[in-house]
Parts: sequence; C-alpha cells; structure tokens
Amino acid sequence: MAIYLAWTFALMPVQAIGLILRQSWVARFPRFYHRRCCRILGIKVHRIGEPVTAGPVLFAANHISYTDITVLGSLIAGSFVAKNEVAGWPLFGWLAKLQRSVFVDRQVRSTAQQRDAIAQRLAAGDALILFPEGTSGDGNFVLPFKSALFSTVFHREQAITVQPVSIGYARLDGLPIGRMLRPFFAWYGDMDLIPHLWEALVTGPIDVTVIFHPPMTVDTAGGRKGLAAKAEAIVRRGQAEALAGRWKGEPEPVPAAETPALAGAQA
Repeated sequence: MAIYLAWTFALMPVQAIGLILRQSWVARFPRFYHRRCCRILGIKVHRIGEPVTAGPVLFAANHISYTDITVLGSLIAGSFVAKNEVAGWPLFGWLAKLQRSVFVDRQVRSTAQQRDAIAQRLAAGDALILFPEGTSGDGNFVLPFKSALFSTVFHREQAITVQPVSIGYARLDGLPIGRMLRPFFAWYGDMDLIPHLWEALVTGPIDVTVIFHPPMTVDTAGGRKGLAAKAEAIVRRGQAEALAGRWKGEPEPVPAAETPALAGAQA
C-alpha cells in the first residue's frame, strides 16, 4: 500500500501539469500509471482480443470492483463514465478527475444531461469506458445492462463504435477461484471500501482475464435497447468463458510498464 500511494502521489502532479498545458499525452499517461499499479497490487492482467483505437469508441464492460479501473485503465487509453458521487471521494475522486472521467447522475430525470455529457466527449474523438450495469456485481454474474446511456450513440452524425468487454477474476495464486472466494475481490452492496481493499491486498496475487469482443456499429444494433441487450449477452458469455477457462486461444499478458516520453511519444 505504501508503494502504491508513493507511486500515485508522485505521478498525480505529472498528469495535472499535462492537463493544464493541454498536452496530447494525457490520454495515454494513465495507462502507464495503471500498468505499474497492477504490478504493485499483484494483479496479472491477461488480454484477449484488441481494443479499438481509431475514432470515438464506447467500451461497454461488466463491473465487479474498484480494481476494474486499474485493470481496464492498463489496457485502454480512455476515460471512465462514473457516477457523480465518485468525484467527491478522497484520492479516488482526484484520480478520476485526472483521468478526465465523465461524471453523471444516474437518476432517470438526468438522462438528457448524461447523454449530452457523454456525446460531447465522443464528438471530440475520445474513448470512453462505460459500466452499463449501473453498479458492481459479485463477480459471478453479469447484471442487466441499462439502455439509457447507450442512447448517446444514436444522436451523433459521426459514427460511434461500441465494443463489449468482459472482465473475469479467474485465478488466485494460480488456482481457479470459486464462487465463495470471488467476493474477496468483488466490491458490491454495502461493503466498506477500506476494509475490503485491505482484505483484497492480503489475500494474494490474482489473475484477471479481459476479453475485447468484436466491435458493433449503430446500424446493426437495432436501437439503444437492442444495443444494450446484444452487448449484455456478449459480455455475459465472455465472462462465463473467462471464469471457466474456456476462452479460445492463450491469454496475452500485458507487457511491463514502459516509461513514456512526456511529449508526443507512444506510452
């Protein structure tokens, strides 16, 4: 934990300065940060498939824990769509702001504002990571996807790509994780954050499988409800395969974090 905090506080000013100076590398720098965090926290990420990198893209992933941020952040040069409360959290709220997260109010009356906030970022060509379940689950099942936030991709003249992503917390100390142990890493319900975080850290190193499914386009989705339903089915099937170890092909470990140049170099 001490190493994680030292690493985090050392890099926060770097990202902040980049945002102030409007540098292009601020979209990629968090990926470098999260990759190192995975190593510090004992999270081994296995990637299957490739994330879309061209043009505006909305990644739709299942949500299990706060560690999903670090796992997905190590693979995707993008920003998260988070609930408003996260902005006020100490440390994690600051990190979310530094990664240019889009904060939304998930109340039904705020659907239009949510759509506009997300649409503005997609119109700028950004990559956004959305958890359509609206909350985190226990890691064993995927909850129903809410279709409201998908509506933004149907209100733009520019084509928006939607890529489903499945996350599975599959192995602990190299052995398959059963249903009883998965809540040690899944954060849901009324669990307290700090005690849960400490328990997860002392439990042991964990392998997380992330599957990037073939992207979908709006013209093949059949409306926002159809898009949500298709993405949900794909993500649910992918998570089941990841947990059971039935994925096709060998998982590809994420490369060790490399030191990025702070002016235009690849991170």
